[in-house]
Amino acid sequence: MNKKYIIALSILIILIVSFFVLFSNKKEKVVSDDKIKVVTSFYPLYFFTSEIAGDRATVLNIIPSGAGPHGYEPTARDMATIEDSDLLILNGIGLEGWGDNIKTNLEDKDTYIVIAGEGLATIEKKGEEEHEENNNNGIDPHIWLSPVLAIQMADKIESGLSIVDPKNSYYYKSNTEILKKKLNILDEEFKQSLTTCGSKNIIVSHSAFAYLAQEYNLNQISIAGLSHEEEPSQKEMTEISKFAKENNVKYIFFENLVSPKLSEAIAREIGAKTLVLDPIGGLTDNEISEGKDYFSEMRNNLVNLKIALECI
Repeated sequence: MNKKYIIALSILIILIVSFFVLFSNKKEKVVSDDKIKVVTSFYPLYFFTSEIAGDRATVLNIIPSGAGPHGYEPTARDMATIEDSDLLILNGIGLEGWGDNIKTNLEDKDTYIVIAGEGLATIEKKGEEEHEENNNNGIDPHIWLSPVLAIQMADKIESGLSIVDPKNSYYYKSNTEILKKKLNILDEEFKQSLTTCGSKNIIVSHSAFAYLAQEYNLNQISIAGLSHEEEPSQKEMTEISKFAKENNVKYIFFENLVSPKLSEAIAREIGAKTLVLDPIGGLTDNEISEGKDYFSEMRNNLVNLKIALECI
């Protein structure tokens, strides 16, 4: 009798545990499925969106880890992921060469699109800095490198999230205010650190730093154009070297995701050193796991600018 009672009790306990496990899994799935799906086109947008969305959305960056946005084309799987999303966030102003096509493809879909760079005060590049890869009439798309413009981008991202997911709009607005405070602090750090410097000239790998230069009164001289994929002519290399010698430039900047060979060639010719000034187009998984993000890389840029420009 005791044996039967023990067996029956054991079966009952197993059934109860199984029920709670099943119920728990169902509840977890419902919560997970309730989150909106957001796709971003490259790392800075992914970082800003993740900061704002917090745990209320699933945010996916469409560009692979460690890759930059220039020249990237989405795969068929990427396109399917985008079409399945609730919200797509693009930089716009020519950064994503595939942006116009995807907007056409999404016309009959429920995916809402945010163009973070739309309506912002942009800088136009002319002459040799225009090239076929950009369909933006020479407009510089690197707006995220100005903390001031990044604040405006954050507002656009928050607006898109709140439109798609209005029940969490207060949460998104609160997180946006936190992000904007961090960006304002970053802006102040750049202003204070770059006020008194021995030079204002920065020679960079490609023309990615016009907004940063404009914001903090620097003079950008770029080796390549709006994309690092366009290599300069020998004449242009000679002119840059001449400028560097005449203006006593002591450091030539290069980027993490791009070969430093051109920067190193100029540095060797004029007897200068090299430092990283990174446009933060993408971070590797290792860098992210090490705790690196938009803010840490912007502050690394600031440290190197202070060294190169002899700021006090």
